[in-house]
Amino acid sequence: MQRAIEAALRAGGEIPVGAVIVKDDNIIASACNQKEAQNDVTAHAEILALRQAASKLGRWRLDDCIMYVTLEPCPMCAWAILQSRLKAVYFGAYDPNYGALGSVIDLRSQANSKMQVYGGILEDKCRQLLDDYFSNMRDKD
Repeated sequence: MQRAIEAALRAGGEIPVGAVIVKDDNIIASACNQKEAQNDVTAHAEILALRQAASKLGRWRLDDCIMYVTLEPCPMCAWAILQSRLKAVYFGAYDPNYGALGSVIDLRSQANSKMQVYGGILEDKCRQLLDDYFSNMRDKD
């Protein structure tokens, strides 16, 4: 999770969410939110990490990989994660507004998925990144 936090810190002016994908104890993908930088609504950290991992492995099925992400995935990201067949997802902060792996909805039930999900990993650190970002944004207004 520490590597996902480091990725989130690279987000610049974006909402600080970072994701890494691990295969055989090696990081094969690392990304942060890039919606503003890429002018792309789908450029969430999780989606970008999935694309990197698929490109590196030459396949879209990532059933032997694990994702670490600083924030519980939204519905778009959760569905992409489920479709990629990841073995497990570990996330930091719960998302009471958009969380789609347990907080608001658990999309695994819609996909008949047995993917393992573990939330609250280094939750305080992950939550603090988000709190600091939004506090700074409010101060600018």
